[in-house]
Amino acid sequence: MMGRSFKYALAALALAMGVGAQAADKFTVQLKWVPQGQFAGYYVAAAKGYYKAEGLDVTIKPGGPDVSPVQVIAGNGADAIVNWMPDALAAREAGVPLVNIAQIFDRSGLMLTCKKSAGVHTPADFKGKTLGVWFGGNEYPFLNWMAKLGLKPDVDIKVLKQGFNVDPLLQNQAACISTMIYNEYWQLIDAGLKPADLVTFYYQDQGVASLEDGLYVLAPKLKDKAFVDRAARFLRATLKGWDDAVKDPAFAAKAVVAADPSGSATYKVQLRQVENVAKLITNANTPKVGYLDPAAYERTVKVLLAAGSTPVIKKDPGPGAYTHVVWEDAMKLKK
Repeated sequence: MMGRSFKYALAALALAMGVGAQAADKFTVQLKWVPQGQFAGYYVAAAKGYYKAEGLDVTIKPGGPDVSPVQVIAGNGADAIVNWMPDALAAREAGVPLVNIAQIFDRSGLMLTCKKSAGVHTPADFKGKTLGVWFGGNEYPFLNWMAKLGLKPDVDIKVLKQGFNVDPLLQNQAACISTMIYNEYWQLIDAGLKPADLVTFYYQDQGVASLEDGLYVLAPKLKDKAFVDRAARFLRATLKGWDDAVKDPAFAAKAVVAADPSGSATYKVQLRQVENVAKLITNANTPKVGYLDPAAYERTVKVLLAAGSTPVIKKDPGPGAYTHVVWEDAMKLKK
């Protein structure tokens, strides 16, 4: 059987013969957070040479607490960004013409994790409690949920602006905090808490989930056929990376660790994270991977409009908020 490295070498050679000395097209993607398993597909695509095989020179820019993907792309600092749909649609309504070209995660990984010892067992117990919430665009799903429950922030509940850590729950500063199925929940377990000590409320199960980790570009760029071609090649390689990450979490975790310049990403943590991220990509290794389901989009919009006196968006974004054109072009030659 031909080894992987040999096959990749052959693919690179074939590409070189096909395009000659033509320089690779540059393409930059801005991530929502630091290098971790949440973005494994991009790192796998880079590690396996999928971007190069598409004639692309791809830069994967890490995010962080002080990085706003929306601001980066609005300032022409990236060709595409990874973002959650609530933040993207809010930005679109505010004047940044973001368009979803692919939806990587088709399930939400967001949840509220609470200590049973704080007296929380059901959502009815939230009243009078302090709840930790991420801001910077991540608060929108929470506000939608509280509106659905009839709970007003700073009246019925106290909202703690949560940092990107689990300290408020560990230090009993909050009864519940925001966590992701693939990240912060496991930080609590690693810190010594047991699953039996906790109760988790998945936004997906509560009927207030919104779409996370989609790929967005600026609408004017889609009028440029050359850009659409580059974006389609980028997406095609990225989807191959995600298919491989789901099939082989061990390789994906190694790719993430190798790509982390800080050296803080450990193999054990990233392997666990990739394995849980895989649960959110139910279309991986199918012809529908990365496809934005219009029904899921409509459900997200409905949730965002139904946030009581503080809706995330005030009007339906309309059909221009997403397109399947890039995805369809990407799938034409996907193997």
